[in-house]
Amino acid sequence: MYEIKNRIFLELTKTQKSAICNFLRALVKKSPDLGIDEICEKFIADEGYYIKMNSSRFEFLKDYINEESFAKDAKSYIRECRKFYDYKKTQAPLIEAQKEFDKKKRKFLQEVKMSKELPSKKQLSYYKSLCKKYSIEKIELNGVFDDLSKLDLRNAIEEIVNEHKSN
Repeated sequence: MYEIKNRIFLELTKTQKSAICNFLRALVKKSPDLGIDEICEKFIADEGYYIKMNSSRFEFLKDYINEESFAKDAKSYIRECRKFYDYKKTQAPLIEAQKEFDKKKRKFLQEVKMSKELPSKKQLSYYKSLCKKYSIEKIELNGVFDDLSKLDLRNAIEEIVNEHKSN
């Protein structure tokens, strides 16, 4: 899609070309049910109307919009945009699968990190208060929580909460 920008609208400046290309790309994205010719005709008709009303955002197209080369360039750019969005649509399931995989990977890595860290004071305090509230025997080794990790304590807290939530 980026290569075609170098071959179209050669009479326009870089800024003007960018403005038209951005507008056309948004138009293609906004109207996926219209054909390439219909989108081009709609753009040319609308801009022709706005030029006649002296309120066009693309006033530099005044002398150029009715030429056949402009319509040809616009159609070729619209065609490339349509290909891009169609390809993006076909890639959507793969992108979603990749996002889901990345989410699981982040969760796994977080659990690995938690399994190596000592529990925080807040976590220990919450666990002790839950044990006291529900009269549960605490998991203690050597009188303290030496060998427990953040992950172990988190799982124990989840277990207690889930068990007593159903009651």
